[in-house]
Amino acid sequence: MFESLQLLWIEPPGRGLSLLQGLLSTLQIALGAYALGLTIGLLGALGKIHGNVVLRWALEFYTTIIRAVPELVLILLLYYAGSTALNSVLVSLGFETVDISGLVAGIAVLGLVMGAYSTEVIRAAMLAVPKGQTEAALAFGMSRFQVLRRVTIPAMIPFALPGLSNLWLIVTKDTALLAVVGFFELATVTKAAAGSTRNYLLFYCAAAVLYLCVTLISNMVFRRIEKHYRVEKSADASTPAIVGVPR
Repeated sequence: MFESLQLLWIEPPGRGLSLLQGLLSTLQIALGAYALGLTIGLLGALGKIHGNVVLRWALEFYTTIIRAVPELVLILLLYYAGSTALNSVLVSLGFETVDISGLVAGIAVLGLVMGAYSTEVIRAAMLAVPKGQTEAALAFGMSRFQVLRRVTIPAMIPFALPGLSNLWLIVTKDTALLAVVGFFELATVTKAAAGSTRNYLLFYCAAAVLYLCVTLISNMVFRRIEKHYRVEKSADASTPAIVGVPR
């Protein structure tokens, strides 16, 4: 038993350092994909609510296809087809082909996948904001961008947080699917370490514990954010003020 646990030590012949490096890569990909997905989600939600008919249909097609197709299939399709399409465009323009960074490709692929889900979460949260708040802000003389920045986004966050916290956990776990295209992350490192030592139970249990630690810490962070907005909302409710005007 003790000899098996030695395989998890940081120093060689242990593989602990490799697991931690894989975890770091997982977090980098997850954070990048989460930020990209939120950006796509915000723009997509605005397009679905305020866009013209063509834009709304295009966004509906995007969100429907992404949510209908399994993530593993999308990763394979977007990675290989996207790399081929990019290099084809570069060649047609007279440039040389490029090798896409695994980190960048992983962020782009998972970001596009998460963008479809966050679009619906943010759209629903925006629609949950009472119209009276935005109408009052517009009547007060704010531009639509000011209304979005100072009224709609702050007011929608409490509605969107539960869904966005779940999406963070999903995108963190979905990084493991990138192992099928050879990305360096926790699942890939775990598979290599387990295969070379033939100690599959030990390393996959260690990986599960690391994913669990990320989940527990993430839950603590999102609970703090939710608590902050609950306190802020209570303070706003007890203090009379014109909507959208700083106190």
